[in-house]
Amino acid sequence: MTDTAKNLPQILNPADMPDPRPLGYSVAAIAPAGSIAFISGQAGVDAQGQFPPDFMAQLQLAYANLLAVLKACGAGPEHVVKLGVYVVDHEPSKLPLLTQAVTEVFGTRLPAQTLVPVPCLAIPPMLVEVEAVVAMP
Repeated sequence: MTDTAKNLPQILNPADMPDPRPLGYSVAAIAPAGSIAFISGQAGVDAQGQFPPDFMAQLQLAYANLLAVLKACGAGPEHVVKLGVYVVDHEPSKLPLLTQAVTEVFGTRLPAQTLVPVPCLAIPPMLVEVEAVVAMP
């Protein structure tokens, strides 16, 4: 918490998740005084760094990873105020899957959200990435 003491954002990279620093980013940054946290895009990747080939499986893993980061930040899904969801080769048939996944995590308390269709993401097997802005408790 030294960064917070200096009125700088606290950079968070939970030890039980793959270390993103070699790729040039951190999992989360919590604003001074614990007011806002910005959660980097979470991919549908498992603890061994493997991506399932199925879109829905990756989507559910991305939300599970987001929940893990929220917990590490001391927050929960009820504290998320904004989501950014990036989808490779988006098409309307994916909308029901996206809606199902987000409501499984947030229920009826849905945060603001932007869906961004993209041609590709950082690593070729990635099909989806979910980032969040969090009002810290």
